[in-house]
Amino acid sequence: MTVAGCNESDKDVTTASRRQFEKPASVTESGTTIGQVAGIFSPDYIPVQNYAIIGGLAGTGSADCPPNIRDYLKQYILRYIPSTDIDKFINSPDTSIVIAEGLMPTTGKDALFDVRVAVPGAAQTRSLEHGQLYGAELRAAGSFGLTTKVLARVEGPIYIDKIEPTGEKRVGYILGGGRALDDYRMMISLRQPDYFVASAIRNKLIERFGQNTAKAISAGQVEMTLPAQYAGRKQHFINIVKVTYLSLSSQDRQKKIDELISSLAGPGDRAGAEIAIEAIGKDALGPLEKLLSSDDADTRFRVARIMLNLGSDMGLDILRVVAFDPASNRRMEALEAIGNSGKRGDAIAVCRRLLRDNDVAIILAAYEHLKKMDDLSISDEPIGRCFYLENISLAEEKLVFVSRSAQPRIALFGGPLFCRANMFIQSEDGSITLNAPQGQERVTVIRKIPGRPDIPPVSLNCSYELSDIIRTLGDEPTRRSPTDSVGLAVPYSDIIALLNQMVQKGAIDCQFRAGPMPQIALK
Repeated sequence: MTVAGCNESDKDVTTASRRQFEKPASVTESGTTIGQVAGIFSPDYIPVQNYAIIGGLAGTGSADCPPNIRDYLKQYILRYIPSTDIDKFINSPDTSIVIAEGLMPTTGKDALFDVRVAVPGAAQTRSLEHGQLYGAELRAAGSFGLTTKVLARVEGPIYIDKIEPTGEKRVGYILGGGRALDDYRMMISLRQPDYFVASAIRNKLIERFGQNTAKAISAGQVEMTLPAQYAGRKQHFINIVKVTYLSLSSQDRQKKIDELISSLAGPGDRAGAEIAIEAIGKDALGPLEKLLSSDDADTRFRVARIMLNLGSDMGLDILRVVAFDPASNRRMEALEAIGNSGKRGDAIAVCRRLLRDNDVAIILAAYEHLKKMDDLSISDEPIGRCFYLENISLAEEKLVFVSRSAQPRIALFGGPLFCRANMFIQSEDGSITLNAPQGQERVTVIRKIPGRPDIPPVSLNCSYELSDIIRTLGDEPTRRSPTDSVGLAVPYSDIIALLNQMVQKGAIDCQFRAGPMPQIALK
C-alpha cells in the first residue's frame, strides 16, 4: 500500500498534512512501549454457526424443517450430495436438521476445530447417534442466509460420548470437522493514528522478530503475523509485543536490563520481569548468564526459560533437571519450555525420555510434543476414514489414550498390548460383541446394525493384539486391494467406549485415559 505524501517527489502535501509524519514526542522519548501507544486486537476464536442436515440416522431422525431453513438447505445440499431428491432427503426419518456451531480458531487458513451439532427444540428427532454431516457452511454466529460470508466448512461423523454418557442423544460433536477458510492476522490499532508511529512499530517488530512479522497498512493499523517460534503461544507473543520498547538508547537499554534482572531476582513481579526481558531480546543474554548460578531455584528456572526462548541453550541443563525430577512441581513448565523453544534434537531427546516416566500427565504431555514434531517414535495409521491409531513403543507404562476433541485418535503406549483370553465384552446397546472363550485361538468380533433387523450380523476373527482388534472394529468392510484389511466400520465413539470397558473389566492390563470433551460456548 502506497501512502500519499511519503514520496519526496510529491510537492503538493500541505504543511498540516506534513505534521503527521513528524516524529511524535511520545515515541522520541526513550522507554515508550508499543502497549502505551496502541492496543492489540486478536481474538482467539470467532463464533460460527449455521443450519445443517445429518444423514445416516436409521429411522431416528425427522422431517421437521421450517420453510425458510428448508429453502436455504436446498441451495447447498446438491454441492455435497449430487443427484439427490432434496425434499425426499429432508423428509426422510434417516435425516435431521441440526444447528451446527463452533469456535473457529484464528490461527490460520485450514485450521481444524470441533463443531457441536444439536437438534432444534421443536424437531421430533430422537437421536443423532451414528449420523453423518455430509457438508455445511459456517458463518459468523448470529448471521444467516446465502449472502453472508462463509467463514468455515464442516463435515464428518457425529460423536456422542459414551465414556461419560449424559443420556442426551440429540446433541453431538464433529471432532476436528470444522475447517477455517481464511487467514486472520493480529492487528495493532494505534490510539492516535500516526504514520510515523505505525512505521516505527512495524520496523521494531521486524527488527526483533523477523522480516515478515509486521506490515503497516494505514496510519492507525499495523498487521502482525505470529512468528514460527511462537506457534501455539499467541498470547505469550502478544504480551511480549505490548512491553516491547519502540526506542531505547544504549544507556537506557542497559539500565532497563539491569532493573528488570533485579526484579527477576527480587520479591517483586517476577512474571512481568520475565516477559519484559524476553521483549528486549538477545542483549539481555549476557547479564542473564550470571544468574544461572543463583542460589534461588525460581530465579534459575526463569532465567533458563528466558534464555531458551531467546535462542540460547545455556540454561537447558537446569530445565532438564527440573523436567526429570519427580519431586518438582514445575516439571510440566520445564517440559513445555523445552518442547516449545528447545532445539529439535534436544526437545525430542527430553520428550522421549519422559515417555518412560511414571507420571501419566507427563507421559501424555511428552507424547503431544513429539507428535507436534512428527517424531518417528510415534507410528500412526488411518483406520477407515474416521480416526488414527498410534503406537508409542518407547513408553514403558502400558496405557490407552483416546482423544475426544480435535483429531480422533487412539494412542497405545508400552505396546504391543494384548488382551487376555476368556473375554466377553459387549457394547451398551448390544450391537457389538468381542468374544474369546478360554482356549479359543482368536477373538470373534460381531457387529449388528442398530434398527436394521433385516441386515444379518457380521462376524470377523482377529488376533488378541489390541491394535488388530481396533483395526477389525474400525476399518471399512470393503477390501480395496489384496493387502487391505477388512473391518466392521464401527463408529469411533463405540470403539473407544469398548476400550474403556475392556480396561475396566481387566481384559487388558493397562491404564485408560480419555482426553477432554470439546468446550464450545457461543456468546
